[in-house]
Amino acid sequence: MNSYGKLFQVTLYGESHQEAIGVVVDGMIPGTVIDEALIDADLERRKPGAIGTTARKEDDTFKITSGVFNGKATGSPIHLMIENKNIKSKDYDKLVHQPRPGHADFVSHIKYKGFQDYRGGGRFSGRLTAALVAAGSLAKMMIPYDISSEMIRVGELTDLSHLDVYLTEIAKMGDSVGGIIKVVVKDVPVGLGEPFFGKLDAEIAKMVMSIPAVKGVSFGAGFEAADRLGSAWNDVFINERGLTKTNHSGGVSGGISNGNDLVIKVLVKPTSSIQKTQTTYDFIQHELSQLEIGGRHDVAIIRRIGVVLENAIAIVLADLMLQAKVNG
Repeated sequence: MNSYGKLFQVTLYGESHQEAIGVVVDGMIPGTVIDEALIDADLERRKPGAIGTTARKEDDTFKITSGVFNGKATGSPIHLMIENKNIKSKDYDKLVHQPRPGHADFVSHIKYKGFQDYRGGGRFSGRLTAALVAAGSLAKMMIPYDISSEMIRVGELTDLSHLDVYLTEIAKMGDSVGGIIKVVVKDVPVGLGEPFFGKLDAEIAKMVMSIPAVKGVSFGAGFEAADRLGSAWNDVFINERGLTKTNHSGGVSGGISNGNDLVIKVLVKPTSSIQKTQTTYDFIQHELSQLEIGGRHDVAIIRRIGVVLENAIAIVLADLMLQAKVNG
């Protein structure tokens, strides 16, 4: 539901247009140095500003109210809060009766019997990823792994040197695009993952698929396995440390890290909220009618999601690292 993890547990709270969003993180190793500059830097990476990103700009100043003393984790839960300040809720009133195609407006209205906070997408907004990024920053203070990400495709574009021009054209059309991001984690030891239902790749997939706009996850060569024979797919060992000649498995064998780099590819869908007029159902008029969404939305949320994916994966790795220490 709203929490993830066994030994490193993260609980998200808040909605897009309420006073604040935030996170409670339980399981920080006592004495861990809390680097607030790292949290600031990660939140800065998530902010809009580049071509194709939203005009909603929040300063994302955070406040830690518990779990830290003299700059170090005490071992008790850490509470971190981020205020929502740049809010324009009136843009969302009509979406109660004419929900956005591709968004959670309709399903959330049915599931929560109309009591949901629909403003800005409420609990289903990408705004919640700011708190997730902050939690991942805390996780990164504990784990010794190197995590990076890069866009490898945006819409039809694979030569990203033309990205700004491409997204400018998409914006002029009033539309949006998705794409694919690759995340690589280096320095991962052999042994992370708790089969059967706590496999490393399964846990990463669960976490990543929980992020708004993510619609697919693969590891290593992923779906390319369908086109290969086993002799071409298998990763051949080349030394006693388990290093392999290839890394088609993406660093995971049988749900356990095998010592090679973790390689995860993530499919990010086009933003549902677009400026282009759409024809969709009106639940008050009981007929199809035109919908103009308005508001401030990303043309390509993929430009901001890299750090979200990195930090979400860091949360998984922190939890499994602690489990490996307990079980080992």
